Amino acid sequence: MLQWDLSPFSVTPAVCLLSRCVSRDVLSQEEIDSASSRLSPAFSSHLHEVEQRIRTQRQLDQLQLQTELLLTEKKNADVTHCFYLTRKFRMLQMFCGHLQDLLKDQSGLRQRLMRPLGRTNLPVQAHMHRFVVDLVKVLLDFIETLEEKLNSVRCSPSTGDHLAQLNSSLSQLLSHVSEVESLSDHVLQTKNHSA
Repeated sequence: MLQWDLSPFSVTPAVCLLSRCVSRDVLSQEEIDSASSRLSPAFSSHLHEVEQRIRTQRQLDQLQLQTELLLTEKKNADVTHCFYLTRKFRMLQMFCGHLQDLLKDQSGLRQRLMRPLGRTNLPVQAHMHRFVVDLVKVLLDFIETLEEKLNSVRCSPSTGDHLAQLNSSLSQLLSHVSEVESLSDHVLQTKNHSA
């Protein structure tokens, strides 16, 4: 196997031997690294070239990471810069001062805001949902009948007029009934006479 035919990351028998030595604590990785950093005839020049490529790739990756960090810092500079933060902090302080002035004037608002938000509405247990639905129906019926009764109370001054109209209508109806009875009797008598 020729030295230049190997890919830079291929596993050679020498690498396998060195990795077994490191795993069994015969050699340490630092010893291997120090031996490879010195130009010794035990290691090939191809290995030195590969190591040099790896080092330059690491340096390049590190520089790219640093440039990305600088770019994100530049993008977010307006948010994290103390000039903008102090301006926002001043605006927030002015807003809080305004709210405190409002709360001094409005005692009801202050008491409402001091009341805890949680547990103001009691939850309905699952086995009670059916009863809550029935209760809502009963409440709606009650509201409808209450509205009808309120309307009748509002119309009570005109109730006397309505009763007078009802009495006159009843007397007219009774007179019509008596006329119909007399006519039906008359028809029956004529029918009996003719038969």
